[in-house]
Amino acid sequence: MPFAHADEARAFLAANPDITAFELFILDANGIPRGKLLHREELLAVYESGRPLPSTILGLSMHGEDVEDSGLVWEVGDIDCRAYPLAGSLVRLPWRRMPTAAVQVSMHPSEGLPATVADPRQVLVKVIEPLKAAGFYPVMACELEFYLLDQKRNAQGHPQPALDVDGARPCSTQVYGLRELEQIEPFLADLYQACETQGIPARTAISEYAPGQVEITLEHGEALAAMDQAVRYKRLVKGVAHAHGMQACFMAKPFAHLAGTGMHMHLSLADAAGQNLFASENPAGTPLLRQVVGGLLASLLDSLLLFCPNANSYRRFQAHSYAPLAPTWGVDNRTVSMRVPGGPSKTRHIEHRICGADANPYLAAAAILAAALRGIREQIDPGEPMEGNGYAKAQSRLPGDWLTALNALSASSWAKQALGEDFLKVYLAVKREEYRQFMAEVGEQDWRWYLTQA
Repeated sequence: MPFAHADEARAFLAANPDITAFELFILDANGIPRGKLLHREELLAVYESGRPLPSTILGLSMHGEDVEDSGLVWEVGDIDCRAYPLAGSLVRLPWRRMPTAAVQVSMHPSEGLPATVADPRQVLVKVIEPLKAAGFYPVMACELEFYLLDQKRNAQGHPQPALDVDGARPCSTQVYGLRELEQIEPFLADLYQACETQGIPARTAISEYAPGQVEITLEHGEALAAMDQAVRYKRLVKGVAHAHGMQACFMAKPFAHLAGTGMHMHLSLADAAGQNLFASENPAGTPLLRQVVGGLLASLLDSLLLFCPNANSYRRFQAHSYAPLAPTWGVDNRTVSMRVPGGPSKTRHIEHRICGADANPYLAAAAILAAALRGIREQIDPGEPMEGNGYAKAQSRLPGDWLTALNALSASSWAKQALGEDFLKVYLAVKREEYRQFMAEVGEQDWRWYLTQA
């Protein structure tokens, strides 16, 4: 895997003499950036000889705690594993008060062992390789929804939408509302500027289906680069929101009575010349597109935990909420899981609508592409596209709980082969420990339901 050359760091240091600190980060299985804050004089050495990081950094729970069953703790003595910078990832963080830049690293294929197997980006790299070997070059994009929340809780201690520019607190659903975008204009202006500074192709902004909910689309591109951009974009959104006194929330279902937040994943396959192999005057696409849809549907249960990784993820699956509930597909139909949008034939692609915004983009993309390859190899027929209300017509449903998805991934021989048994050992250990801790916690809902009735 190509890492960045030291000349990239030298050029950046020369062009940015004011930068004094550098965030070195790697993304863990939960999509949480973890790393170190380096001084200016330390940067060049990272490019020349890598940076040692503890093996445990890629086997942590959501709370940042070691997961002993991951195999990355005592068995290997929390060994140092060497990570190297990714080309093009060295960028300024324009919202920071102290002049700061960030550089993303990934574990080296050999020097990073044993943590390499748990590096989500490495998992995606390994899934893309057989697709390219077969002549298919994946093109992807993320649509990430998020809430803009006030950093202060309400009188009940609950999260609440951030104040608008005019000082009012949004309280109504104004989907596609232009005034709602106007009211967050200072945030959007800084966000777009930060995206331009970091080379992230942010495009259309939409007021989504709840007060304070926003979506900004990212451009389609080569799959690995697109997921790199999605990862950095989430960090950027959170940073700019914090600078404006807000909290950007990518939780799948932060409010019971409001819309959940999704991460729609767009996929097409190109040939070596960059021509879209899904392009067709037929709105349902080419036979290749149908095979990919078939693979996505056939693998959906086995990979659901990678799309919906947390207990809260499953609260998003509610009927008539624009969150999919079943293994279905259709043409220009937002009630199904796999949607083939309309538009010019050259833009034909699949919109995968399962993921919550809390999913790790690398792992979600890896599962999608592995399923796509399965569909091609096995020539899986997805059946006829669903028309009308997919919620009412679906013959089966996705599981609505975390444990069922965890067990499905654990039992999947396809997932072990497609994503790597060593990776799944770490990932499932992390998720089992989180499940254990989540179920052991007693809180307000338990007291409301059972304190006086049991």
